[in-house]
Amino acid sequence: MGKIKTNLIKRTAKNLLEKKIEFSENFEKNKEILKDTMPSKKIRNQIAGFLSRFKKKEEKINL
Repeated sequence: MGKIKTNLIKRTAKNLLEKKIEFSENFEKNKEILKDTMPSKKIRNQIAGFLSRFKKKEEKINL
């Protein structure tokens, strides 16, 4: 089982998706997109990981 993400991570990720920023299923690309906007490395990596898993799940549902 994976770690449970905090509400801060989920809320921030959803706000970024609402801003129409194009994220992908690739963690490294998402990390590069977030590099300038996130204050800390740990939060940036958690959000990038959450977004990549979210995009993979979204793609699976759309098939």
